[in-house]
Amino acid sequence: MRVVTTAQPLDVQPTPLALLLLGREADPKSERGVECPGDLPAPSDPDLVERARAAKAKLGDKVFVLGHHYQRDEVIEFADVTGDSFKLARDAAARPDAEYIVFCGVHFMAESADILTGDDQQVILPDLAAGCSMADMATAEQVAECWDVLTEAGIAEQVVPVSYMNSSADIKAFTGKHGGTICTSSNAKRALDWAFEQAEKVLFLPDQHLGRNTAVRDMGLSLDDCVVYNPHKPNGGLTAEELRAAKMILWRGHCSVHGRFSLESVNDVRARIPDVNVLVHPECKHEVVAAADYVGSTEYIIKALEAAPRGSKWAIGTELNLVRRLANRFAAEDKEIVFLDKTVCFCSTMNRIDLPHLVWTLESLAAGKVVNRIEVDKETESFAKLALERMLALP
Repeated sequence: MRVVTTAQPLDVQPTPLALLLLGREADPKSERGVECPGDLPAPSDPDLVERARAAKAKLGDKVFVLGHHYQRDEVIEFADVTGDSFKLARDAAARPDAEYIVFCGVHFMAESADILTGDDQQVILPDLAAGCSMADMATAEQVAECWDVLTEAGIAEQVVPVSYMNSSADIKAFTGKHGGTICTSSNAKRALDWAFEQAEKVLFLPDQHLGRNTAVRDMGLSLDDCVVYNPHKPNGGLTAEELRAAKMILWRGHCSVHGRFSLESVNDVRARIPDVNVLVHPECKHEVVAAADYVGSTEYIIKALEAAPRGSKWAIGTELNLVRRLANRFAAEDKEIVFLDKTVCFCSTMNRIDLPHLVWTLESLAAGKVVNRIEVDKETESFAKLALERMLALP
């Protein structure tokens, strides 16, 4: 392989496409807080808002639009409810009269909504390219191979799978079939408490950081109790002895957004903003969570800022669309809310759901054409629903 080095920095001019993606006329070295060169461009067609309103009005109660917290403001404007993935799936199930569920989120969320809604309801994802990098880090084939490894090590009967809500329907079905449960970032400790009542070990899928942080920070386990199973290495990169000694077998997966926050980010914001409160999501790395003042789910973050005193200062470690929305919401109360890192941290796949895709979806439905339907097959649905029902039954 030929390697070219240079002592001088390359003078690379951004292309028009790069400018479109990153935001025009922005200084990448500036202090940004919640303003950054990753600002999304405004909708290209000024008529899109009116077209969305008209199509939604025509559909009336036949359509129910769900908007995840990480969505763009232009999409959230048309959401009937907002929330995290599980809350939205439950909200959809609570609206049995809605013929169409338009899920402005990512693929695994729409799958969960289809699992929990009635057979006569149709779940639509405005852009099929809106996936989740974390959910994609665990495939059904990889997890089946992992279970074979656990079986060969003689410990499969001692293991209960616990899968994060941010997983595919196939992984949820695997979890249900093997006696496990689903968890959210809000109830992960309750799910793990339940799991350890069933067996000696837990296979936690697919986010290693949520599993590790919950086990160590909330349950008193040690880092030595945790091992990481890498599906890209033979036997997960672990020996049979390491698997037998572990209590938490963590899948090697992570959130591409929350995984970018670092201890340096925390130290930097504390140096720049005196008396700042650092509040992060438990999908962040363990060292980030350990250095933060507060740790919690998306809903926890929102409620913490609602209850925060006037004039308080906050650095938030979660997706940028939500942080910006919260900063604008609480500006009148003199709450200073900034993004934890200086680098862009939009969820790129979540932001594939934009106003043009939403308008196309609503107008198609209004014209009697169903597009981008998400439908989970019945066998997968039955086992996935079993795992979800175990979560709903948690004390």
